[in-house]
Amino acid sequence: MSEPDNTQSDQLMLADDVAQKRSSGLAPWKLLVVDDEKVVHAVTSLALDDFELAGRGLMIISAYSAAEARRVLEQHPDVAMILLDVVMESDSAGLDLAKYIREELGNKLVRIVLRTGQAGQAPEHEVITRYDINDYKEKTELTRQKLFSTVYTGLKSYRDLIALDENRKGLLRVINASAEIFERRSLEAFCSGVLDQLIALLYLNNDAMLVQASGFVADSKDSRLRVLAATGVFRRLGQQQALTLAEIEEDDARERLAEAMAGKNSVYGPNYWASYYRTASGNEQVLYVTARDNFSVPDTEMIELFVKNVAIAHENAKLMDKLQMG
Repeated sequence: MSEPDNTQSDQLMLADDVAQKRSSGLAPWKLLVVDDEKVVHAVTSLALDDFELAGRGLMIISAYSAAEARRVLEQHPDVAMILLDVVMESDSAGLDLAKYIREELGNKLVRIVLRTGQAGQAPEHEVITRYDINDYKEKTELTRQKLFSTVYTGLKSYRDLIALDENRKGLLRVINASAEIFERRSLEAFCSGVLDQLIALLYLNNDAMLVQASGFVADSKDSRLRVLAATGVFRRLGQQQALTLAEIEEDDARERLAEAMAGKNSVYGPNYWASYYRTASGNEQVLYVTARDNFSVPDTEMIELFVKNVAIAHENAKLMDKLQMG
């Protein structure tokens, strides 16, 4: 196989395989490099050393054969993107691996970029249409900047697909729960499903909770909160029928919820939102969410609408209970 041209200033210069994590604390994107040439792994790592997308760095995982890549994918099913060589232990090892990923593993979300040093070995048109490859690059054309752009756009695509998939799952939960809201009073399931949708749609952190606190007094230690839905670090709270603010371990969340309830209005910052809503009958609800990036106006409008609609749905469910009890 041909060695990279090291005379070009923009050409990839390779270094040892590394895993990079950003100070944000968010889990890095996982990039799998499959190539039998060590220099390719080193160059890729160096070229992407400062990579970041949505506050998340990059973890580069190396495999030096298609067989090794299969084992890696078993250990890391959340690999977001694969840079895949064609010719390794056999002339079609890379293509066979791509087929295995799509057909046997059933993984349609991971982005696969084929990198080949022998373009004639795998014609681009045939490869993309037959093997469900997302991009095709000759190694000689992947300069540092082009590699960065390829990985960046590939991971953005993966992020969007994951969000759509989570949104679909959340929608299914909403549909199933909606049919039972008044029959079985499964408002919690409804809230949980819609909360999943909201998080996926807005690319929020997977840390959120929706609490109900009718008649809540912020400075009363005995006031009880009912958690209607919770996810991420707050998921444990969803298992409790009622709790006090003091039982919320996360300082920021506890203080922001208290502020929203005391002031009876929404409290927000660049990357968090405690959305408050009170119905005509005095039913109060607060949704607390955090984001990887700053909120936009459409984001905040959707969050406020969610809280309002859930509060009204909860109120309607209570009304139906009273009517059925006579």
